Amino acid sequence: SVVSGATFVKASTPPEWGAGAPVYLAAVLEYLCAEILELAGNAARDNKKSRIVPRHITLAVKNDEELNKLLGGVTIASGGVLPNIHAVLLPKKTAASK
Repeated sequence: SVVSGATFVKASTPPEWGAGAPVYLAAVLEYLCAEILELAGNAARDNKKSRIVPRHITLAVKNDEELNKLLGGVTIASGGVLPNIHAVLLPKKTAASK
């Protein structure tokens, strides 16, 4: 078959998708969006905000183990980082403060 003047070689074309593949893909994307928005909404509520900003999306993704694995290499603009102070940098507890 000819498409835009180029002929496709049968060996180099990917296998045909089934009719349900786009529907399945849409369902997966909808689920991921709903999951991220729910967690980001919880993060916004925890910070006493009524709008979700990129910071809330970052906190939601980084605090969820599976989303963090999926989006580990993604940088969210204006998202910041998770608040974290290494234990070595914290002041030492003394016997008087106990």
